[in-house]
Amino acid sequence: MSINEPDRVDPALAAGNRVSLAGYAARHFGWQASEGVATITLNRPERKNPLTFESYAELRDLFGQLRFATDVHVVVLQGAGDNFCSGGDVHEIIGPLIRLKAPELLMFTRMTGDLVKAMRACPQPIVASIDGVCAGAGAILAMASDLRLGTTRSKTAFLFNRVGLAGCDMGACAMLPRIVGQGRAAELLYTGRALGGEEAERWGFFNRLVAPEALAGEAQALAAQLAAGPTFANGITKTMLHQEWSMSIDQAIEAEAQAQALCMLTEDFGRAYRAFVAKQKPVFEGN
Repeated sequence: MSINEPDRVDPALAAGNRVSLAGYAARHFGWQASEGVATITLNRPERKNPLTFESYAELRDLFGQLRFATDVHVVVLQGAGDNFCSGGDVHEIIGPLIRLKAPELLMFTRMTGDLVKAMRACPQPIVASIDGVCAGAGAILAMASDLRLGTTRSKTAFLFNRVGLAGCDMGACAMLPRIVGQGRAAELLYTGRALGGEEAERWGFFNRLVAPEALAGEAQALAAQLAAGPTFANGITKTMLHQEWSMSIDQAIEAEAQAQALCMLTEDFGRAYRAFVAKQKPVFEGN
């Protein structure tokens, strides 16, 4: 039986392990899903799309549910208007945090970290579409995505140092150096300075730059391309990209051997082979 044959899965096994999210009704951000691509839109453009306690929690829970989604193969994360995300809302998050005791503060920081864990654990590639302000927790959401498209006018800043906090927030000290390098990550986390779009592409934070007016379309096109690919295999690739950080090369090679053998059992693999064979022109000897 192929791994990609949900109709042949025992109903008792499928229960709770296969869900549809196309009809999900988001409360604290925009959600749209079609043809395997889901789009999350942080939609408070009048405040540059800040996060609240409620949107943090809903994003954490949604990315957790995406582990079991059968109808979402790629996720696009974007902001409404001309900005991506300005981080935690000053009035709805920062202000209340000042008044909390240590146990409640730890509840909050663990919740924000759990969002990043959920983003990493969901098998769908996440494409971040970044324009304008991308700051604080917004920069973390971009960092935790798998692919990032940006614009020349974007400004990405890990602002924690500027509000009296450490740069080690939501996995930044572990993940950012792996994207841009240790020295560059240290500079961004110690100073909180903004990383312009061209510099972000040069440093490898952005996969590529896109004109602002074309950004949303390019992100959707990239997502559609990924969604048309081998779903199970893409999930394995994402898993291995994260898991192999803590492996030796020998361990990684063995883990990849096991993962690739599983992918060879899927219908995607057989379908790709048959499509390749069908495109080959017959070779005739003689005239």
